[in-house]
Amino acid sequence: MQSRVELPIQRLRSDAALPRFASELAAGMDLAAALDEPRIIDPGTWAAIPTGLAMAVPPGYEAQVRPRSGLALRHGVTVLNAPGTIDADYRGEVKVLLINHGREPFVVRHGDRVAQLVLARHDSPVIREVRVLDETSRGTGGFGSTGV
Repeated sequence: MQSRVELPIQRLRSDAALPRFASELAAGMDLAAALDEPRIIDPGTWAAIPTGLAMAVPPGYEAQVRPRSGLALRHGVTVLNAPGTIDADYRGEVKVLLINHGREPFVVRHGDRVAQLVLARHDSPVIREVRVLDETSRGTGGFGSTGV
């Protein structure tokens, strides 16, 4: 088994919940809302929900903020910029940008699990400008070009 990477997290308020895995093999950790009072997200609107946490993502990683499937299925609520990226050099509060695609107002309360956090490795490529790209069988075929 490979060693696990450490993710330093700072609580910005004492009642903020640390991210936690809901099951033993879960890829994502649940992120919870840190609110002084409930926040209502009306249908078709969005809100930045604070978590009360800041983190130091290790170099070579990003923390991805992803939707929770239960919120999407039951309420039509998802992460607007999914996946949101927390870069290794960001030290501010992590907020979750939720949007309500449902038909009813959605109420977010302190401690509600609002998103998942997945730590993912990434490369930072060296950009090399070229005059022409190599050819492929797909070519410039974009959206839907390979079928539905």
